[in-house]
Amino acid sequence: MNNNTMYLKLKKTEPILHLFFWGMVLFFPYVKYMGREGGYPMSFMHELVALLFNMIPTYIMYLWFFPLSNKRKYILLVLLVFICNALIHYYADTFFHPEEGHKHHRWRSITSSLVTYLSFSLVFFALHSVKKLYTKQQELDATIQEKQQAELRALKAQVNPHFLFNTLNNIYANALKGDEKTPDLILKLSNNFRYVLHEGQKEDVSLDQEITHIKDYISLQEERLSTKVKVNFLSKMDNAKKQIAPLLLIPFVENAFKYTSILKGNKHPINIKAVLKDNQFSFYCENPYDENGKQEIEINCQESGIGIKNTQKRLQLLYPEQHQLEIKKEENLFRVILTISL
Repeated sequence: MNNNTMYLKLKKTEPILHLFFWGMVLFFPYVKYMGREGGYPMSFMHELVALLFNMIPTYIMYLWFFPLSNKRKYILLVLLVFICNALIHYYADTFFHPEEGHKHHRWRSITSSLVTYLSFSLVFFALHSVKKLYTKQQELDATIQEKQQAELRALKAQVNPHFLFNTLNNIYANALKGDEKTPDLILKLSNNFRYVLHEGQKEDVSLDQEITHIKDYISLQEERLSTKVKVNFLSKMDNAKKQIAPLLLIPFVENAFKYTSILKGNKHPINIKAVLKDNQFSFYCENPYDENGKQEIEINCQESGIGIKNTQKRLQLLYPEQHQLEIKKEENLFRVILTISL
């Protein structure tokens, strides 16, 4: 039975668990006094009223307080709710204890109620913790599944026939001319596929590997697009061995080439910068952008790549509250600014 099935089963049976628990609380005094002469002295209505006053603070804790991320801020409010509930419970209980002697036990009764609320809250905190554990496991499973799907789509992007056909044609033309760059281009194309097939399957890779993969991809695209683009690439790392999720940056680079390739003219600048300083990684990618020319992009090219939207989801899953992504379209420029705390 996988974690998802167990979590769904827990959610389905949770109401039964609640009923069973409160049923035990309600009938425990009667079970305890079973067999004694006269039995339990208090009425069933008395126990129902007591049950209601026990449930109110318990469910306030379970449904509101425990899910809060900043619990310290509301501790005093919770304590006030406990005390008010205990006081109201005490005065409601006087209807079942009209004798004067009951008043002498006021503070003992209130203290007993507070201890009971705390005890029941701890029981429900255990249930909340189990549910939260399963939820975290579900998120982890979703992260793994999302990563696998992203890697498959990334592989599809790299094997995109349009990109592969043009790159191989250029390499072939260079080979016929006896161009000295031919062996280097073949090696970069080989490295490109090897990275996706092998390194792309890992949870993390070094920044050095990820940047090398991007450089190889840029070289192949520059060769394919010839004079169409001019790439300015800057990489500055104070620790190139720092780990990062693989294939996380390439969609932004792919996107830059994809939209620049449809523009008219030559030497369209694509500016890419990757910087790591004090475990703070910054990635910047800027390219010219023409909204009107969007329709000119080939269907295959539009479908290729894991896509920026998918990358946003991956960032949320892999680096929650550790990253900031800004995507801007202004003055015919498309800018991506990404920062990650590694």
